[in-house]
Amino acid sequence: MRLSLKTIVLTLKIAIFTLALTGCASRQRSSSVEWIKTPQRFTTQTLGYSVEKRPIDLYLGGSGPETILILASIHGDEQAGTPLTYKLLETLRQRGDLLDSRRILIIPVANPDGVARNTRTNAYGIDLNRNFPAENRENSLTYGFLALSEPESKILYNLLDTYKPNRIVSIHQPLNCIDYDGPAEALAYQMAAYCPLPVQKLGARPGSFGAYAGETLSIPIITLELERSDDNLTAEQLWQKYGMSLMAAVMYPQAPY
Repeated sequence: MRLSLKTIVLTLKIAIFTLALTGCASRQRSSSVEWIKTPQRFTTQTLGYSVEKRPIDLYLGGSGPETILILASIHGDEQAGTPLTYKLLETLRQRGDLLDSRRILIIPVANPDGVARNTRTNAYGIDLNRNFPAENRENSLTYGFLALSEPESKILYNLLDTYKPNRIVSIHQPLNCIDYDGPAEALAYQMAAYCPLPVQKLGARPGSFGAYAGETLSIPIITLELERSDDNLTAEQLWQKYGMSLMAAVMYPQAPY
């Protein structure tokens, strides 16, 4: 039987359309499988921008009644905490049980301009960790002549006001200890049980994030002072060394598992 040209064209169109549908379905199945394999339990939000217009991103997961804030690199030359927070994020994405009863906020880079320059301060030469309206604040060229003079410190100040965390961990270097401000002594010893760092009360620094959160707002806050040599470790090695300590902060007062 001889087919007309019109019939042949119509048959080809149907075949192409069927193949397209099959391809779409295949891609949808593949995408779904990938999503199930790596559950996206965190959303990303840009809180604002640094002096040089670099974004300061927040990763937020969970919806429970308890809120935990963990941040790194508020001093730009203390960068070992950043890969450590990304490993924490990766771990928590697989731990839905922890996110069901908690809200966890993670800021891997609180001072992106300082990280880009490898300097303690931001692009204006201000130590962000001395720029908060704590009761022990000191105005100076390095600390800023006004509290919250810098966009980066304003972002953290507003974050505390918005989310009102129950406890905070700020990751620093290189003093090799677990410092704390506010009612955080028990939390400090809980974290010290799972890493090689000793608890050492250094005292609230003038206008620091720890002084403001811990002493002014009475939020338990840990300053996790890693070693300078931790700069040489991979993210996996950092997690092996400090990961359970961070999990202890997340799960406090429970033991991490």
